[in-house]
Amino acid sequence: MLPLAYLPTLNAALNSASALLLAAGYLFILSGRVAAHRRCMLAAFTTSALFLTSYLIYHYNVGSVPFSGRGWIRGLYFSILISHTILAAAIVPLVLITLTRALKSDFLRHRKIARWTLPLWFYVSVTGVIVYWMLYQLGPRP
Repeated sequence: MLPLAYLPTLNAALNSASALLLAAGYLFILSGRVAAHRRCMLAAFTTSALFLTSYLIYHYNVGSVPFSGRGWIRGLYFSILISHTILAAAIVPLVLITLTRALKSDFLRHRKIARWTLPLWFYVSVTGVIVYWMLYQLGPRP
């Protein structure tokens, strides 16, 4: 079993993988490569689900981790964290609806919601990595 101390890094890696898969999936659908798009989006969903599981396990055991930065970086951190947190909560139902519509071959309705889901999901994935970096890599080390 992976020690708890490694979970934040695993979470950042899963968020990074999700962002890359989302970008690749978008490029694939733009070029008409539907099967490759589908594989990327299902993989992005899987990595995001693994992230959420790992994130919840970590914070259930560790609790909240305070940000130690001071000055202007503190304001920047909390601005990113607040937008990330709000959109992370909103993205879960959007992803589930978008995925369900695609799996049911309801592509007209899938495209309508995917136009919102994709950029928000991408933002949440990227800002998750930024929050990790600011919280665990930028601050003082024990």
